[in-house]
Amino acid sequence: MIVSFKIKLILFAGLIMLVSIGASAATPIIGAERSVNLKTIETTPLLYEYHRLTTTDTKLLYYYPRRDSSWRNNQKQEEKSALLHFENKHGALAASLIGGIDYRSSESLSDTVFPSVDGGLYLRGFIDSVEFMLDARIYNERHSSKTPQSFDREFLERQREENNSGFEYISYARYRAHFSLNMGFARLDFARDVMHWGPAYYNNLSLNQFAVPYNTMSLELQLGPLSVISFYGDLHIFPNSMSMQNKMDRNLYGHRYELNLGTWVLGVSELQVLYDNNRPWLFVPVVPLFMEKGNYSENSNNGSLSFDAAYHFLKMGRVYTEFFLDDMESPISLIRNDNIEAKWAWLAGFQLGRDFFLGRHLLEIGSIAEYARIEPYVYSHFHPNTAQLAHLGYPLGSQSGPNSQTIDWNVYARLDSRWNASLHSRWLWKGIDYGSAVNDTTPKSNHMNLPKKFLDGAKMEYSLSPTLSYDGQFVSFLLQLTLFNEKKIFTRLGFKW
Repeated sequence: MIVSFKIKLILFAGLIMLVSIGASAATPIIGAERSVNLKTIETTPLLYEYHRLTTTDTKLLYYYPRRDSSWRNNQKQEEKSALLHFENKHGALAASLIGGIDYRSSESLSDTVFPSVDGGLYLRGFIDSVEFMLDARIYNERHSSKTPQSFDREFLERQREENNSGFEYISYARYRAHFSLNMGFARLDFARDVMHWGPAYYNNLSLNQFAVPYNTMSLELQLGPLSVISFYGDLHIFPNSMSMQNKMDRNLYGHRYELNLGTWVLGVSELQVLYDNNRPWLFVPVVPLFMEKGNYSENSNNGSLSFDAAYHFLKMGRVYTEFFLDDMESPISLIRNDNIEAKWAWLAGFQLGRDFFLGRHLLEIGSIAEYARIEPYVYSHFHPNTAQLAHLGYPLGSQSGPNSQTIDWNVYARLDSRWNASLHSRWLWKGIDYGSAVNDTTPKSNHMNLPKKFLDGAKMEYSLSPTLSYDGQFVSFLLQLTLFNEKKIFTRLGFKW
């Protein structure tokens, strides 16, 4: 792909506008990253949250989104540059205009988007024990493709030229929000966001930050070293969110139990999806979902159970692993691994990081690497578009999906919490036969007799993604290229005021 003259202008304008100093956007929530739309001033906030967990003595917690307990105490200083900010004895409110302009081009989608312009309101604050945030924006885009597809996998609305004086464009709205009640012993949160559970960064098998956002309600309890999270998620069945077929219900319940043992963190995550059925009882934190699952029709519910562990050492590194069990006939069938009833996945990874001071400048550097193997038919169910562990047609866990093998390796650095650079390599093997998609069915009549083929005929796909970005107090700039197998360009000039 050739970067056009317009893109060079965007890059040049971005460099000219890099005149402000200071930290990035403040929020009462430590959340998942926004890899395409609704990007904020911060480029990769969760990566550097994991870097902080790796290099300091802070309390280790591996579930997101969760509360940023320091924000309330520091908001007066952090929000001094907000467009609107006031506080009294009951609480505080900050509001900013936020938006930007993007250039996106993807070889796999055969599409180029320019300009993609977004703008909206970023609201955050607290009233007594209630904390809240809202990031809501309107997007307008021009696509080169005659059949445009969504880059972030949510809905698009096409404005026809015959209805707009000869001007055709794509428009849509996106938002993420949290409304949380802190009760001392518990935290109740209503949100539109995406859950990210476990110590991995790229390939979390149960709930993954790169899934498509959904509406949730969660309850968090912290009892000494034990954290318990119970949540409900409202999922869409079909990829088109405005389809009448999404009137059928797909309801998600999940629990995570996490034990902090100092240098060790152990976690258990369980999920249950109900199709055309709903049982609010599953929200109760002490209900074991893998046991309760047997009380419902097999065709209308699906469940999973995963175990993860992370070990931290010398304030410079951590190693971690996760084992995900979707289904098995017996422990022996899991060991034999010779039929499609043995549905499991496994990952392992490590992160190394150090902080250095170059005079008065803070340099954070590190590297993170992960390996993930996902067996065929994981996240799927007996009948298509029913109780899959998926939202809008994409998995809730690793986005590589069933019948895949992935290696991710990223080397990253950040200077003064402003300049960011990274080099991300990915090796992906993705199956091409049956059992490689979430809607590939597992026929119950003969599923024990069907042999399982892992990555049969799959070819290795390698991609390299260098990224350079700047996170200022008022403006941000991002340039990301993806080379070799899947060629992409993503350039953004953003603002927050």
